[in-house]
Amino acid sequence: MKRSLIILALLLCSALSWAQTSQEDFLRRYNNLIQHVGPAGVGVETLINHWAEAWPDDPQQLLARFSFCFTKSRSSRVIILDQDRYLGNQPLLAGTDSTGRKTNFFEDYEYDDDLYAEANLAIDRAIALCPLRLDYLFIKTAASLSYEKESPDITLQSLLGIIQRHYTEHPQWVYEGLDSVTDEVFEAFIQQYCHSFYSIGTPSAAEGFRTLSETMLRYSRDNALFMNNLGSYQLVFKHDHRKALKIYNQVLRKHPGDLTAIRNCIILARTDKDVRLEKKYLEMMVRYADSPTDRASAEARLNALNSAR
Repeated sequence: MKRSLIILALLLCSALSWAQTSQEDFLRRYNNLIQHVGPAGVGVETLINHWAEAWPDDPQQLLARFSFCFTKSRSSRVIILDQDRYLGNQPLLAGTDSTGRKTNFFEDYEYDDDLYAEANLAIDRAIALCPLRLDYLFIKTAASLSYEKESPDITLQSLLGIIQRHYTEHPQWVYEGLDSVTDEVFEAFIQQYCHSFYSIGTPSAAEGFRTLSETMLRYSRDNALFMNNLGSYQLVFKHDHRKALKIYNQVLRKHPGDLTAIRNCIILARTDKDVRLEKKYLEMMVRYADSPTDRASAEARLNALNSAR
């Protein structure tokens, strides 16, 4: 009996100790722990559970829970494919078999659906508590993009909702490390996702790349970033050089020195072996290049083409 009372007393003392721990102390302990064992290492879940008991609505605790569950849900494997890239990534090891067929080794991730669902519950709760935290929203979309792999349809819908909210409600977003989220900063964030969709390169991701870019242009008219994206969609995914060139020229009419459009026009002209067109855009590169190396390279290529006449 006496031994039971001692154990009970120790448990109560332990519980009181955790209950008296401040949010800042929990965060400090958490950060110290994950530096040594990682976000899903030994002892992390126990600490998060105590944190949740003491501070159930602490957004930092919910982010820690999300990180633990999402990391725990992922398992790495190696797959062999006869293609040069997989979801935008280069192979870990490239090779060929006895028939000459490509045998490229890629890292891939599988997900435990139950743990991924727990992660979503945690980040959704954090977003509900802090609806103006744009970084929380992007944490969720980044996880979704990784989970969906070649068909990022849910991620696309989430991003379209964020875009609509940004331009129609004009929220005062909060993003850790930034004083404010201007339209220019927001556009840069969305362009990062456009690049991710482009890099994945599957039909579904390509259409998402196009849809994101077209949506941004409805709100940010004549934006060179997203106009160039549509040109790249036509060039890379549809192989329609005529439409791509038309879009790039539209960019250059509105933004005469846009180097992305100029570079893509040079690539397009070179691919089509259209010397006249290539020279036209090389001359523009010489005029507008902001790098001495780019200017010198364009001049050298231009001189070579002129000498070959």
